[in-house]
Parts: sequence; C-alpha cells; structure tokens
Amino acid sequence: MRSPKKTAEYEKEPPTDDSFTVFLTGNELGALKPCGCSGGQLGGLDRRPAVLNAVPEDKRLIIDTGSFVNGDSEQDLIKYHIIIQALQLLDYDLVSLSEQDIETGRNLGLLEGIESTFNMISSYGTSEMNIPAKFTKEFSLKGRTVLSTVAAFDPESTPVDQIEELFALPSGMPSLNILILSKSDPETIKSITNTAQFVDCVVCPSESDEPAVIGNPNGRPLAFTVGRFGRYVCGLKVTAPPRVGQPLRLAFKAFPVEEDLPKDESLVKLYGDYQQIVKDRNLLEKHPRFALPNGLEYTGSKSCKPCHGYEYETWSNNAHAKAFSTLEQVNSQFDPECVVCHVIGLDYESGFISQQKTGHLINVGCENCHGSGSEHILTAGATELTEPKSTCLDCHTPEQSGDYAGNEDAFMEKIKHWREPNAAGNVK
Repeated sequence: MRSPKKTAEYEKEPPTDDSFTVFLTGNELGALKPCGCSGGQLGGLDRRPAVLNAVPEDKRLIIDTGSFVNGDSEQDLIKYHIIIQALQLLDYDLVSLSEQDIETGRNLGLLEGIESTFNMISSYGTSEMNIPAKFTKEFSLKGRTVLSTVAAFDPESTPVDQIEELFALPSGMPSLNILILSKSDPETIKSITNTAQFVDCVVCPSESDEPAVIGNPNGRPLAFTVGRFGRYVCGLKVTAPPRVGQPLRLAFKAFPVEEDLPKDESLVKLYGDYQQIVKDRNLLEKHPRFALPNGLEYTGSKSCKPCHGYEYETWSNNAHAKAFSTLEQVNSQFDPECVVCHVIGLDYESGFISQQKTGHLINVGCENCHGSGSEHILTAGATELTEPKSTCLDCHTPEQSGDYAGNEDAFMEKIKHWREPNAAGNVK
C-alpha cells in the first residue's frame, strides 16, 4: 500500500489558469514493463497513466524523446510496433524520432502510420517523408497565449547558431522553447547557453536509468535527461510569472513509475497481445545459441544429486528451484528475454530450448553458477567445472531486481545450500 506522501504525488491536480505541465519520457529501449522477479522495480507502460493523468488534458503536453528499442532483432521489431500502439493509447502529443527509430519504422512500413497517430519531429530527414524538426502547441496562462515549441537538433550535423531558425516567434509573445538533442557534451551545452539564450530547456541523451538535471537547476537553459527504460516520467511544470514580461517559471521533477501504481487495463491487454505474438513467433526456440567449449554439455540439476545429495535437497526448497513457475504465473514463459534468467543455459547449445524438449533444464540450477557438468560427471568429479558460469549480477540487475543492491548477503542467505564453510566462495 502506498504511503500518503506517494499517493498525493499522483492525485489529480485541480485545473488552474496559471500553469501547465510538459511530461517527457524516452529511451524505452524495449522495456515494456519491469521484470517483476524481485521487488523495488520501476517502470511499465501500463502504470504510466497514473502519472500522466494527474494533469488535465488541456493543461499538459506529453512528449517522448525516442529510442524505442535497443536493436533490430525480431523481438525488437515486435516491441517497436507495441510501443507505437502504447504511446497512442497514452495520448502522447509528440514523439521525437531517433535515427534508429526512423530506420526501424521505415523497414516495418510504420512511419506513415506514426504520422497519422501523433505528431512527430526529428533532426534526421528522410527522402520518403518530410519529417519536421519542430512542433508547437498553444497554452493559455492567465488569459495570455503561450507558445510551447519543441525542436529536435543534431549538433554534429548542424551549427549551433542555426538553432534560432527553429524558434522564430512573434515578437513579445510568451514562449517556452525546448530543444531535444540527439547528442550532447559539456561544450555543446555551453555553446547553446552562450549563443541561443532564447532556449529554455535542453533535453540531453540519457546514459543512466534515472533522470538528472545537468548543471544549475535554476539556470537557463535548464538541461536535463529523462532516464532510460521508462522507469521515470519527467514533469516540467510551467507557471506564469508574477509580472508580464518576466520569464516563465520552470520546476522540474522526476516521478518514479512505482510498482504499486494502478495499471491501465487497455495497456495490460496490449502487453498480453505482445506475449501472445512472442509465443506464436516461437522466439524461445529461435534464440541464438553459442557452442560450449571443449564439447561440454548441460545435464540438469538432478544429475548432481547422486554425489551432492544434501546440496540438491536444500536447493530444491529455495526460490531458485521454482524460478520457472514464476514466469508461468505471469505468462512470460515463452519470452526469451525473461526465460534466460530462469533456466539453465539458454544462451548455449545443449542448454534450455523449451519445457517440452528440455524440461530437465528449467529453473536456476547447479550449472548456472558452477558450470556445465557433463565432463565433471563423466570423470566422477576428477574434471573441474569450468566457464561459462553465471554471477548473481548477471540477472539481479537494477532493472530486474531493484532491491538486490545493498542486500547481497540477505539474498545469499535465501539460496544457501551448502554445509562446507568454504563452499560459498566456490560459487562465482
């Protein structure tokens, strides 16, 4: 249950005449929802409306800065299509397409569909479509019209002194000018600050999951990132100044998309459609696999039981031994991105293929941490177990296991299945 403080953050704001809010997200990189395997995760397209809908429709501008997916695999292409549908359901006003977004959309034949769904801008032109570089929406603050202009800009291909052409406004009209950069560095920000003082906000590419303000939070332009994987929604509250002629007041805040926020049913259904497509395309069995060194093979945890009976029986009662069932509970047992951390050896030949074909390799078992066991068993233990061996951090990442960092010892206690004092050190 959410604390009163958290609940208040997402309560609908009463309509006011002196402010509007610009919401910004981006860098989904294919993260449709948090993993769900361990607590503390943030994100999920289906929880995002709880943040966005806190502001009335006529008092908000919702922008996505692009980078929908992380590659061009079959699964990435499916996600691209799903994300476009999700942004439509979420009533986004504008998307700023990255170079990869355009290339992927063109390959899928979706660019024209995007254009008919919502406004789009980009700093990368195409011969097929004339994608504009800027978008403008009007708001009313205390009876005065404010023009909010959002422009996409690539500092590598266009001189900074040409930014002014993107923000040509009628003289004396209040304005909010937001510049979305395809690339940035301190020198670029400094140059924009010195030569384009009419820019109010600069949105920089994200290298971290969390949004961040760059430099002086009270300076102009206000430079920030929106984070990655949809874990946060950034809100820029724009308030009318006390007196006419003064600059608009800006307040930046990052809203975590927490796992206790209510879900939107239309987006829950959309994710269910995604899961069905992944299953129908049989992506699990298509997953690329590498050969194990020296002809090694995975044999399954039961093959370790004859010599390591105590360890096997103790392991059988911990959460790792039931890892695959947690996927079945949420219908993700056909998604290779999920399955890889819940079975033995999905990335390798002789590893997990499907529950029907390789049921002996379900769950997180002995060979995940200790290495493939074929030669070790064949030589009655004389051959040492070798790489590849997984580490805890291969799966307990911030995106998949938000409460792991700082609680490593507690997590280790949950999987302890050895008697020897030095055995834990043998687990990589």
